[in-house]
Amino acid sequence: MSNLLGPIRQLGYVVDDIEAGMKHWSEVMGVGPWFYNPRVPIQDYTYDGERYEPHNSVALANSGDMQVELIQIRNDVPSMYRDFREKGLRGLQHVAFWTTDYDADLAKMLARDFTVKMSGCVGKNGRFAYFSEQDHPGTCIELSEVLGPKGKMFDLIRDSSVDWDGTDPIRPFPDLSAL
Repeated sequence: MSNLLGPIRQLGYVVDDIEAGMKHWSEVMGVGPWFYNPRVPIQDYTYDGERYEPHNSVALANSGDMQVELIQIRNDVPSMYRDFREKGLRGLQHVAFWTTDYDADLAKMLARDFTVKMSGCVGKNGRFAYFSEQDHPGTCIELSEVLGPKGKMFDLIRDSSVDWDGTDPIRPFPDLSAL
């Protein structure tokens, strides 16, 4: 376990073709089912302190307690995902730590001289911050708030993976307002 913010809970992969990625992970790796959102509704998105309107597709599945995230960018808005691609990289772009005390954990990261590069919110209590690579090229750290609907969705995704038999490998994201 990390002594920074507890265990790493998610591995985030930047891919060129999210549909092919879900197919590979479910058929070859046996990971699923995938919960897919072709356009994630990100609010209050900033990159280097500037506001933008990103269009990202995301798919989430669990392998045990580890969540796997596939991300495909659909527009050219500045983002750490785009930066990763522009370096010619594909694959593991970030590791995420989950928190139920976002403000305290964000303060802890800032006190350790981490710099927020990208941030936003998905639903109520779903804030996130990606930190600059801190002199490490490639994989960065995300702090992800998992209270309320987003946390319930992550629980549903993990629970759906338990004893998954391969049927219905791609499912829509649940409606966060209903959780």
